[in-house]
Amino acid sequence: MKQIKTDICIIGGGSAGLSIAAGAVQMGAKVVLVEGHKMGGDCLNYGCVPSKALIASAKQAYAMSHGAPYGVAAVAPTVDYAAAKDHVADVIATIAPVDSVERFEGLGVQVIQEFGRFISKTQVQAGDTVITARRFVVATGSGPFVPPIPGLKDVTYYTNENIFDLRDKPDHLIVIGGGPIGMEMAQAHRRLGCDVTVIEGMKAFGKDDPEMAAIVLDNLRAEGINIIEDAQAEKISGKGDTVTVHTPKGDFTGSHLLIAVGRKVNTEKLDLDAGGVAHDRAGLKVGADLRSVSNKRVYAAGDVAGGLQFTHVASYHAGVLIRSMLFGLPSKQRTDHIPWATYTDPELAQVGLTEAQAKKKFGAAVEVVRFDFHHNDRLIAERKTKGLIKVMVVKGRPVGASIAGHMAGELISMWAMAIANKMKMSAIANTVLPYPTISEVNKRVAGAYFSPRLFESDTVKKVVGLIQRWFP
Repeated sequence: MKQIKTDICIIGGGSAGLSIAAGAVQMGAKVVLVEGHKMGGDCLNYGCVPSKALIASAKQAYAMSHGAPYGVAAVAPTVDYAAAKDHVADVIATIAPVDSVERFEGLGVQVIQEFGRFISKTQVQAGDTVITARRFVVATGSGPFVPPIPGLKDVTYYTNENIFDLRDKPDHLIVIGGGPIGMEMAQAHRRLGCDVTVIEGMKAFGKDDPEMAAIVLDNLRAEGINIIEDAQAEKISGKGDTVTVHTPKGDFTGSHLLIAVGRKVNTEKLDLDAGGVAHDRAGLKVGADLRSVSNKRVYAAGDVAGGLQFTHVASYHAGVLIRSMLFGLPSKQRTDHIPWATYTDPELAQVGLTEAQAKKKFGAAVEVVRFDFHHNDRLIAERKTKGLIKVMVVKGRPVGASIAGHMAGELISMWAMAIANKMKMSAIANTVLPYPTISEVNKRVAGAYFSPRLFESDTVKKVVGLIQRWFP
């Protein structure tokens, strides 16, 4: 066995692990990175990057057949599904060098391309190498959860880990799961010429504001996606080139099946018990400082920390851990300022509390301000007026924002910044934005907060009247 001693041993070469490795080694720490599969993790290879690339192909196809409102003759697009997948592969290949073994070894990180597992509280083994470290970071991410539906093992099915390898366009894609992954892939495939049925055991977009979700779902249904809610998949059967999902609301048959019901953390190969690392199905048991409650040498980052499962959260965790591990500073994570977005058309985005959550927490103290997209001049010009923004405000500060509409994922950034920095609504209202831009949606909803205070206030009117009467 080879023996290595290091300051930090990171298990997992995804967003969290790579961010910590790059930061730590460039600031003088000795770092060993253990990755048994693909560098870049789920986001680069199976998640964020390929899904957005396929969505881009789908948008181009959709635009070709919907140009009439802009004075451009609509044409039926000729979709080469395999070529669209080539585009996806090219996007991954373009980004991959940033996450490569070569880049990180060039930075000074020792990369071991083997799966790692704990053999004691102070050691991890990866292949024929034993690493002894002062600190360990578990950043192994998550993978698709495949539910134990009777008959599923007897048919061919896809998850986000292999759907992007599919080269033949599905005639009829059935998606089990109405969350972000399922809905993004449903719309992308519909726009690329597939029939699509989504089967959801509860409510589609169940974690988002229902009013906002309805705006997006109406559009998806209008595009021809069949969305079946409150329909638990009870059994799967296959015959020839077809697969059937049996539910209480009927049987649904298609040519291909995508499972998108959620995620499970990747901890099964770690032998956490040998490392004295407490864990459960949600991941490692850690405190707000992301440190293991049972082995103080061990930290978690990203999905295995048991919280929100987003790439940007993994990167945020990296910053939290770098401050504590490298500089010895007290550093804790918070979640109230974490945004998320679903990249359907229209998009769906959220940061902080939803309307229901805010009212439950703050009661009558919360004020909900709204602005409809159809009042924004740029959106009118682009015919993208279906949308809404709601901001939940307590004592002049936003505590949550919900957006459904064109570029919602971009618009949410201003509210994420405001909540992260405890800014007041006046900071948004005072911001001067170029005209005409979609970002004016944010300024206008801030204006909607102040309008009644200015235009419906007897006190304001009295003061203005006195000034106009007595001041030259």
